[in-house]
Amino acid sequence: MLTILGSSRKDGNTELLVRKALDNVDHTTIRLSDYHIKPIVDLRHSATGFYPVNDDYEELLAQFLSHDLIIFATPIYWFGMSGQMKIFIDRWSQYLRDERFNFKEKLAHQKAYVMMTGGSDPKFTGLPLIQQFDHIFDFVDMSFEDYIIGHAVKPEEILKDLSALKKAEEWNEHFKNL
Repeated sequence: MLTILGSSRKDGNTELLVRKALDNVDHTTIRLSDYHIKPIVDLRHSATGFYPVNDDYEELLAQFLSHDLIIFATPIYWFGMSGQMKIFIDRWSQYLRDERFNFKEKLAHQKAYVMMTGGSDPKFTGLPLIQQFDHIFDFVDMSFEDYIIGHAVKPEEILKDLSALKKAEEWNEHFKNL
């Protein structure tokens, strides 16, 4: 089990909710803000295609592709995923075409969960982001299993969202039984 944490703030609300869901569950966490990931230069339609990029992405990609269950955890920033998460996913375009990987085939065997927190009525305003993740997972044939949207802005405010905490506890029981 792998968590991809898209938050730029350590110990933020999204991370606290992740910890609740994964308490005493064997897992690996990648904090995207700890890595240097360059934005994609889209060369899909050029004669030469994509060129190698000197950053940490392939290190993350190896971890990502070695897990069957992935939790994508992001704060809701301006009604979308964090920039770190968006860059991580945008780079998939490059690896869908990289002959060294069977990228789409490997993703078809993964199960995806999404966890996000935000303000401004996130259980409503976050639904388009859930739809975006759903479309992304559908495109690469990943199985979208479930999601949690938590209401929180200020530090530790997620601890007041009882419905998000309850669902995180349900995930915890489910993950312990896998």
